[in-house]
Amino acid sequence: MTATEPVAETEVPTRRITVTVNGERRVAEVEPRLLLAHLLRQGLALTGTHVGCDTTNCGACTVLYDGAPVKSCTMLAVQADGHEVTTVEGLGTPSELDPVQEGFAAEHGLQCGFCTPGMMLAARALLNRNPDPSEDEIRWGLSGNLCRCTGYQNIVKAVRWAAEKEAQ
Repeated sequence: MTATEPVAETEVPTRRITVTVNGERRVAEVEPRLLLAHLLRQGLALTGTHVGCDTTNCGACTVLYDGAPVKSCTMLAVQADGHEVTTVEGLGTPSELDPVQEGFAAEHGLQCGFCTPGMMLAARALLNRNPDPSEDEIRWGLSGNLCRCTGYQNIVKAVRWAAEKEAQ
């Protein structure tokens, strides 16, 4: 091959996956290297999942994977084949918000909103495991999610608010 010869394009193989997203069975053809965050955002138009750092540091891309919080920016979409994924769009409905969503609104647990979807899903996972967490347990449960705006005080109050509402 000389420098003037065109390089042959190679076809990237795809794989068919089936993922239950927000309670709905979805089938997609994906490249093996496609990240779950990109499948959700570009492939399924679920843009509530934010991509902030691509290194799992910020947690903006947090989704629930079989009920556990995971960072979708470093998880491959093919790993979700046969599993259940919940994004912030699946947390509640416009007419019936999840108590975590209500708590964030009631306690002003957001400012710019970029971290909010990941924070809400981490909070939901925490409350599913521990319905009455202490302040320290809330802070630990959210420790994989960074907020650059709020100082966390209102986010912690929002999670307590949701816990108290669910206890009623």
